[in-house]
Amino acid sequence: MVSDSLYIDVPSYAFKALDALESCSYEAWLVGGCVRDHLLNRECHDYDIATAASWEDSEKALTNAGFSVHRTGTKHGTVTASMDGQAIEVTTYRSDGTYSDGRHPDSITYVRDIKEDLARRDFTINALAYHPNRGLLDCMGGIEDLYAHKLRTVGNPSKRFSEDGLRILRGCRFASQLGFSIEPETLQAMKSHKMMLTRVSAERITHEMDALLLGDFVHDALMESIDALGAIMPEIVACKGFDQHTPYHIYDVWEHTAWVVQRSPATRLARWAALLHDIGKPGACFAEGERCHFYGHGQLSVILARSIMERLLMAPSFIDRVLTLVRIHDHQIAATPPSVRRALSRLDGDVDMMRTLIGIKRADALAQSSLSEPRVQLADDLQAVLDQVLEANDAFTVKQLAIDGNDVMALGVPQGPAVGRVLTSALEAVIDGQTPNEREALLAFVKVQLKIGVCP
Repeated sequence: MVSDSLYIDVPSYAFKALDALESCSYEAWLVGGCVRDHLLNRECHDYDIATAASWEDSEKALTNAGFSVHRTGTKHGTVTASMDGQAIEVTTYRSDGTYSDGRHPDSITYVRDIKEDLARRDFTINALAYHPNRGLLDCMGGIEDLYAHKLRTVGNPSKRFSEDGLRILRGCRFASQLGFSIEPETLQAMKSHKMMLTRVSAERITHEMDALLLGDFVHDALMESIDALGAIMPEIVACKGFDQHTPYHIYDVWEHTAWVVQRSPATRLARWAALLHDIGKPGACFAEGERCHFYGHGQLSVILARSIMERLLMAPSFIDRVLTLVRIHDHQIAATPPSVRRALSRLDGDVDMMRTLIGIKRADALAQSSLSEPRVQLADDLQAVLDQVLEANDAFTVKQLAIDGNDVMALGVPQGPAVGRVLTSALEAVIDGQTPNEREALLAFVKVQLKIGVCP
């Protein structure tokens, strides 16, 4: 179906690329996500063109039109054209052969018809083409699915997912980003072919999971895709349907987790910590009468979370930050300046970590029963106190003290670990409000401590 009634405001560099190809008698269309996102009134950053031109002919036509052209994927007919800091991928119409490795076609065949090219794509909403003069081309039912907010594969879903396991995770990600539900036959095929995900590289899985977790509709996507995600994170499966049997929780562990992710700050750090914060609950659970307890679940969650993130080849520094939040997410912090300063000190003065921790605490409370409403208020109060501490420039790290190691050694403390212990003691005093963070007051405090033998 071709519709010329639809107008998409194509950026000038994309229009110039289309015109450069068609001026040389090569049919060309904007395809895929850029068309989909324009139809959904979503911001679009990446534009792709499919064309009847070979990559060599595309390169020549685009270069003559003033583009810088790079051979980024000529094995599959792709070049990338750049102009004024904007890049656009241009790919020759093709059909794909068999996928013996479950990820990449063994061979491709260049074709002359855009419809054949659209037929190889993953989901109907991504199998749309647009040209400013010819209008919208929809031969896979993408428009109907787009306006019905449905994710449906192009053709047989079992075939699509058996070709490329990454498409399963892409479907989960699109559900989270777009708020679309997954059509039942497509969802069933995602579940039945989920072991295809084991053929996908850890880096690609992590990339897709990052995008999924940052989606605006992540709760619904996690609830719908849990059975498929279990193939890459089997540790989460026990959370599904695990009733917490406590008046503070109205959801099972998995739905509680999905709501915490949804309501946490939309950062990679917060969303991963939220996803993994209660993963140890099923293993830590024990019953006492009709009620369950989860003592130590944070420690078990850390063990399971570490396994997942290391398997996904995440950076060690990122893993450490996530595990810190998982371990302390339910530690009690009073909404007072000394308590907040002490929490900041234990986080090595990392204000972003503290804000993230408060955000997760708030989300955690919101994802429980009404009995946890005071904890929501506590999180809000903690945020207010944190702002006060930062505005007052209160000290919560040794580096912020008005004295340093040289001052301590000048009082007779020998160079070495004792100096650090003295400064830590001084910081504790400042945090607790025993002494102001002023040079003379701190020196007097240290002298007293040395005199009575408390330090070093």
